[in-house]
Amino acid sequence: MNIHEYQGKQILKSFGVAVQEGIVAETVDQAVEAAKKMKTDYNSDWVVIKAQIHAGGRGKGGGVKLAKNLDEVKQRATDILGMQLVTPQTGPEGKKVNKILVAQDVYYPGASETKEFYVSVLLNRANGTNIIMYSTEGGMDIEEVAEHTPHLIFKEEIDPKVGLQGFQARKIAFNLGLTGGAHKEMVKFITALYKAYDSTDSAMFEINPVLKTSDDKIIAVDAKVDLDENALFRHPDYAALRDKLEEDPTDVEASESNLNYVKLDGNVGCMVNGAGLAMATMDIIKIAGGEPANFLDVGGTANATTVKAGFNIILKDPNVKAIFINIFGGIVRCDRVAQGVIDAYKEIGNVPVPIICRLQGTNAVEAKKLIDDSGLKVYSAIALKEAADLVTKVLA
Repeated sequence: MNIHEYQGKQILKSFGVAVQEGIVAETVDQAVEAAKKMKTDYNSDWVVIKAQIHAGGRGKGGGVKLAKNLDEVKQRATDILGMQLVTPQTGPEGKKVNKILVAQDVYYPGASETKEFYVSVLLNRANGTNIIMYSTEGGMDIEEVAEHTPHLIFKEEIDPKVGLQGFQARKIAFNLGLTGGAHKEMVKFITALYKAYDSTDSAMFEINPVLKTSDDKIIAVDAKVDLDENALFRHPDYAALRDKLEEDPTDVEASESNLNYVKLDGNVGCMVNGAGLAMATMDIIKIAGGEPANFLDVGGTANATTVKAGFNIILKDPNVKAIFINIFGGIVRCDRVAQGVIDAYKEIGNVPVPIICRLQGTNAVEAKKLIDDSGLKVYSAIALKEAADLVTKVLA
């Protein structure tokens, strides 16, 4: 589950990570008041107005602007709030900005030059370790750094059973070229960041940039956080951070109906129970000459309610020309699923595309008879080859 920058910074701060302070605002007036508070609390004459969306590259898209006075705060907030922000991570459609962060200016002059770094913590699935990735080349062009100068990206693997060791944190600070007070501050920063990642059951923490200020403080200027949804039951306070406005409405509807759904670009909608069977079903659709329009797993307890929810989600895709229901009746009886399909079809009233329903397993014969006798525009099958042939037929 992705969360906003300001929410990620709140989590980091709770674990002792130094962050760029800021106040979230949803209106221009709130932004102006936040800028005044930045001046009072942090003596920040300038502030940074930052769009809050679940995507990186906001600066390149015009979603991060410096404001040097209250008039500029008002203008920047007016420009950014409500804009459709397009970044390399949003796609061409962009995302609407509903919130902004009014953040303190941390690039103030001082005894030494400021320096930006890149630091992230994530899981290395290849060997089951956590990994800290870091670079001296932090900032907006980190993707280009990784592509063209990969030798500037460092990695430190951490055994989760042991945790981050002191020498590893010191090694990271050394490889970043830091000395003296800045070196000590980076060691503290890395140690607290890893603790935050580990304690929150996160999938990823990405801080870009991590800033060495002109007075050798180390702070998180940005925070991209991906929380592991499978662990949210242990963190109900983090589950409340979910912003449904940032998610695709269809994905939200699917999650609320306990459906595992991923939209694809094809013409045949899939409704299946079990991830393995769903993958096999998509293969069968390809072999039959179609293209899967989605991955939709209704789980092991398919009934009229879940089938209806699946229908509604699939039919929102205008590219869908047919729906393929492929259920293996192990936990659930096939005749109950068939009755669920019939009930859902009748409740929806008008399903504008043909439906192929392949039910195999317990009471599969009874299920086929139910569908055949229903009088509805549903093609039933038991064998997978028979279902594939029906897909080919309805797409012809």
